[in-house]
Amino acid sequence: MPLQPIPVSAFEKIALGIDRPEDVVVGKDGRVFAADHQCAVAELMGGGAFHRMGPKGGAPNGINMDAQGRIVIANFGIYDREPGPLQRFDPASGRHETLLTEVEGRRLTSANYPVIDRAGNIWCANSTHAETWPQALDGRDDGFLFVLRPDGSASVVAEGLKFPNGLALSADERFLYCAQTSAADVVRFPVLAGARLGAAERYGPVLGELMKPGEPAPEHGTLGYTDGIGFDAEGALWVCLPAANRVVAITRDREVTSVISDPSGQIVNHPTNVTWGGPDLKDLYIGSIRADYVLKARSPVAGQPHVHQL
Repeated sequence: MPLQPIPVSAFEKIALGIDRPEDVVVGKDGRVFAADHQCAVAELMGGGAFHRMGPKGGAPNGINMDAQGRIVIANFGIYDREPGPLQRFDPASGRHETLLTEVEGRRLTSANYPVIDRAGNIWCANSTHAETWPQALDGRDDGFLFVLRPDGSASVVAEGLKFPNGLALSADERFLYCAQTSAADVVRFPVLAGARLGAAERYGPVLGELMKPGEPAPEHGTLGYTDGIGFDAEGALWVCLPAANRVVAITRDREVTSVISDPSGQIVNHPTNVTWGGPDLKDLYIGSIRADYVLKARSPVAGQPHVHQL
């Protein structure tokens, strides 16, 4: 069945006043958490309220949850010209810890989005080593992916990437998918034994235009800078296009369909990540790096469960 678009009018603004809610994660128990620039994570409550938890520091970006209910935080340090480590916060105990500050001698400056597999491996992107945020999307290919294994060992598993951003695992965990923001595409890697990756291949087409120095700016709605990604239960990969205020989906046939579009950006403003939750995994949450709220709507299809939702 074709994926039905979600009208902008279907979205509700929640967590009003939150600061840079780049991503959302929903526990199996229904608790909802979002990234917040003023703390480690914020728990989203009913009636639009939220409760900040953990210390302020850096720019919490992509977040996810492990099987023990702890929230893994990718800290996008370049946003504040600070380090960008991989961290973890336990809502039950309040413990906030740093898991990694460097991998194979490479300092983490812009940890972006973590995803956790059933074996407990944490896969994450370090988007760039650019000194400032404005330089980060100039097309440089200094981004890499790394893995932190349950035994504490960590490795760089892919490099030479153009601002690697959102990550997603296929349902069978045979492939790891990665959005390359400044290539306007998604690539995927075969997952090999020992938590390693094979060679990358593009998954689906280039998803839009990019700004080019000295050339006229493309139409706003055609910009293809990719950000967060996530699979639905039918195998379509949803991809956020924040500069275009759009979310598209790459189907199993690698065709692209528009799921959400708000040219004005008045409601869907720079969408950065999609997350599903609720008893049927049809509660859809959308994070943003521009809006001071999180969006919630009912999804036409359930999300593919993450390891903490199994």
